[in-house]
Amino acid sequence: MKVVLRFVISTMLLVAAVSTAAAGGMRDDKPAPAAAKASGGPVRTVYAAHTQGYVPYGFVNEKGESDGFEIAVLRAVDAVLDEYAFAFVPTSDEDLLIGIESGKYALGTKGAWVTAERKKKFLFPENPVAASIIGITFRASDADKIRDLESFARYSGKLVPISPQSAQFALVQEFNKSHPDSPVALVPSDTFIINDAYLWVIEGRYDAFFDLKLAFQNSVVSEKGAFHSLADRLAWVPYKGIPTWTLFNRNETELAAAYDRAIEQLRADGTLSALSVQYFGEDVFSYVFE
Repeated sequence: MKVVLRFVISTMLLVAAVSTAAAGGMRDDKPAPAAAKASGGPVRTVYAAHTQGYVPYGFVNEKGESDGFEIAVLRAVDAVLDEYAFAFVPTSDEDLLIGIESGKYALGTKGAWVTAERKKKFLFPENPVAASIIGITFRASDADKIRDLESFARYSGKLVPISPQSAQFALVQEFNKSHPDSPVALVPSDTFIINDAYLWVIEGRYDAFFDLKLAFQNSVVSEKGAFHSLADRLAWVPYKGIPTWTLFNRNETELAAAYDRAIEQLRADGTLSALSVQYFGEDVFSYVFE
């Protein structure tokens, strides 16, 4: 009877462990051993969550390893900080946000922009981890008239509607405040993602779509993109780089401060620019820090 009972308990513990890993993300990287840290002092292991499929920001590669630009930056930060060892956890967006807020994860990355709502829930460091390059997608036939957001606003300003909950909405509002004589027509959308935006531009319903460079490259430029058939009929020009941030649990003030010191060092020695060229093919920080 005791043998059967031990078997049942062991089985229940195994099932519970597997279920927990599936629900909360698998811990991909083991933290650096304390002995490997140069200081010789105590080393605290902190869990860093990241997205699983947001190429090239954060993803799980073919070897099942945490990969991507933001993860590469955090690894470089980890190498600088003797008092911390990072363990990476690929997980869902929802688990990442809930986990950081609850303290399950000390920090996490997901190509996150700063918003007023997020600032209430998370601790933002002083320095961004990366940047999203945003611009406008428009008909290639209008390339002689549209060269940037300013010329688009003068041309018509008819922009595909944007959800007021999107950080992009606030960007257009800021542009309009600084260009009162030729503002962009900012129409609120009921949905966060508009799947037909490229088609609406081609059809002439609108003259441009506020679009991330990465999204345009993946959806239109890439031969595997869902809208690659429109590649010769659409064009894209940049507007500005929007910083993306590592999110910290609000109690992790010391960790965030240490992170900032490391980021400043990595920017000064060229590490951030080199990693950006490796993952993006260009220095995305040049759009943010001029």
